[in-house]
Amino acid sequence: MHKELNDKVFSHLKKLKKGETITYKELAQKYNSHPRAIAKIVSSNKDRSVPCYKVTRSDGKLGGYNGLLGRSKEELLMREGVVITSNDIEV
Repeated sequence: MHKELNDKVFSHLKKLKKGETITYKELAQKYNSHPRAIAKIVSSNKDRSVPCYKVTRSDGKLGGYNGLLGRSKEELLMREGVVITSNDIEV
């Protein structure tokens, strides 16, 4: 079941459009899980084709990110046109 949930989450993230984000809570609700379980799945990702930087906290904060080629979550989101103010995203 764990691998199945991982695959579903990663597949969902790959389908997000440029500039689109989703929260840990939204993913958890969609896949009948818990936001912390989703965060653990996202943080375990090693596949660079999965845009894990697009997952944010439901309070508007960016949340953690392990990095992609030394880039920050904030930088990657801003490159896609996401507006960020004081480490929060505008929804």
